[in-house]
Amino acid sequence: MKTSPLTLLVMGVSGSGKSHVGHLLAQAIHADFIDADDHHSQTSIDKMARGEPLDDSDRQGWLLTLADLYRDYRERGQDVVIGCSALKHRYRDVLRQGAPTLRILYLHGSRDTLLQRLGGRTGHFFAGAHMLDSQLAALEAPAETEAIRLDISQTPERLVAQFLALSGINP
Repeated sequence: MKTSPLTLLVMGVSGSGKSHVGHLLAQAIHADFIDADDHHSQTSIDKMARGEPLDDSDRQGWLLTLADLYRDYRERGQDVVIGCSALKHRYRDVLRQGAPTLRILYLHGSRDTLLQRLGGRTGHFFAGAHMLDSQLAALEAPAETEAIRLDISQTPERLVAQFLALSGINP
């Protein structure tokens, strides 16, 4: 019998596959998936659509909302996976306010791979080399002790299988 619900974060810069891998991971462990992008304010979405990177103050309320979601799931005893950029250590610390035992899958890849993926997107508010470069500049990659780091050159299914094996989570 499981003693506490799983609170998982799939993180990385835009184009790393957070949503796709997060959905697959949630399916594998029978959890809900939440895309953090769905919780941005309209002001932040408009700002990113204009090609303006978000700053820490833009992200604060968004991160608190996500921490509250983790807390709500934990209190209900339900497993949840959230796909979120979580670029900085302090952002992940905010998320841990709602999920003290947060487990993290960090998806990383080359700038060229990320740009190629972003170029294939349609209908998304985040696009372009300038915006990707702003995220790469802001990224504080998690330490090996904080996250399981996997390269996005693998298939999404392989990433999920690897994360589950390395994290010791049995679906």
